[in-house]
Order: sequence, then structure tokens, then C-alpha cells
Amino acid sequence: MSTVVKIRTPTTFVPQDVWARQVALIMRGTEISRERAERIFGQTIAYFVTAGENPDLLVGPSVEVDKGVHSFMLDTIPYHQFTYGHFDRYIHHVPELPDTGDGGAETRPMVLEQTVKAIGAAGFAVDAELWNMGTKCTQCHAGCTDSPNAGKGK
Repeated sequence: MSTVVKIRTPTTFVPQDVWARQVALIMRGTEISRERAERIFGQTIAYFVTAGENPDLLVGPSVEVDKGVHSFMLDTIPYHQFTYGHFDRYIHHVPELPDTGDGGAETRPMVLEQTVKAIGAAGFAVDAELWNMGTKCTQCHAGCTDSPNAGKGK
């Protein structure tokens, strides 16, 4: 039996003026094009909706998506309206520190893989480039096709 996943569009989760503002904020002071900023914010919304709907799932953004996460969270009024409006609670973000010997750096690729799978399962399109899933190998050995662990359940 197959499960049908309803395709969801990130733009439906925030008002158009909030979307435009967040895209402009992502572009502010950077060399990011409008098209890329739109993609980043779309994946940011998909990430937050997935996190909000799965509070017990360990998820984390990629470096590119984190630009949208930080930008949105720092614009506190629309972020607060988004999280409370959709989830009746604040969705926190705990930034990762450089490797502190607690195993955090080793689990990062698995968290990203889990996050991407959850976003897809939630019905959002996954922008592989923004999640560093394209042809560029990260040498993470977390199960990609070039990994010595591929096919070993890791």
C-alpha cells in the first residue's frame, strides 16, 4: 500500500508581504540573487513547518538554509506570528558549535539526511542544492552512494 503525500507550497504559510520582506532580508548585504533568496526562504519555511509538526524529531538546517532560518527568527514579529499561528508555540533554534568533543560534528550529516527525508515526507519539494545534496560529495560517509557505508544501514 502506498501513501499519497499532498504537495505543499511554502508560500501558503506566510502572507505575501512577509514572504517579500524575508526574501529582501536574506538578500540584504550579500551577493545572493532574488531567485536564490526565494529558494532559501522556501526551504526555510519547509524546514520550520516540518520541525513544528514533528517536535520530537531531531532536525537541523544546512548552511544555506540556515541563512533563512536566522533571518526569519531575527525578524521577531512575523516569526512569532508564524510559529504561534501554525503551531501554538515558539519553535526554537539551537545553533551548532564547532566540534566540542560531544559527537556533534559526527552526527551532523545524519541529522541533515533525516531533516531532508522529513521535509520530503511532509510534502515539500526538497531543493537538493541548498541542502548540499547535489553532485558535490561532502565526504560525510553517512550513506551517500560514494560512501563506504552505503547500503549498510547508516
